[in-house]
Amino acid sequence: MAEDAAEALRLFAWLSPGYPVGAYAYSHGLEAAVEAGDVTGEDSLTAWLGDVCERGSLRNDLILVRHAHAAALAGRKDDLAAVNDLALALAPSRELHLETSQQGRSFLDATLAAWPCPALTDMAIALAGAVAYPVAVGVASGAHGMRLSPVLGSYALAFVQNLVSAALRSAPVGQAAGTRMVAALSARLVPLAQAAEGASLDAIGSACLRLDLGSFRHETQYSRIFRS
Repeated sequence: MAEDAAEALRLFAWLSPGYPVGAYAYSHGLEAAVEAGDVTGEDSLTAWLGDVCERGSLRNDLILVRHAHAAALAGRKDDLAAVNDLALALAPSRELHLETSQQGRSFLDATLAAWPCPALTDMAIALAGAVAYPVAVGVASGAHGMRLSPVLGSYALAFVQNLVSAALRSAPVGQAAGTRMVAALSARLVPLAQAAEGASLDAIGSACLRLDLGSFRHETQYSRIFRS
């Protein structure tokens, strides 16, 4: 029981807004969606977030976390490097590549410093350059021997909460609406995380083309407060 509690607290710390990865600086294309008029209020934002979760990058991220976690548990550096290369290649724009690589490197460096363990130090050798964020979370949790299911669920919830936080700063929604959206989407995250536990890398794919195109437009958007 004490071990489970310690693991839960570690996850809370790693995926909290206070962890030094700079998540607050990114909107994952949401700011561009607001500018384009795709997101105009609570209903459209909930639909946009649901698509990103179930048909876009969150689903892919969870699969990548799962495979990085497995590589770390087995001590397979080559597999870990291959998963990381794939994760970085999946970023369709310069900004989204920066979003995942900057957060990934920051997460891995912070975790190596604050929660060092021999397995993580060893596996980090395969990640000397750019690191995708889901790969960093997966390798850290796997190297620490953490159970996969709570890692996936916590990652998914943190993803949604960060985008809702971005929405409060960029979209016409308030805190009450943001809380309702987190509650509504949380129920959809459980089956998404469960499906990722048994998914192969071949299951990766996205149907959020408009988000990708919006990310390209965001690079030259006149007024913006986020880096993506």
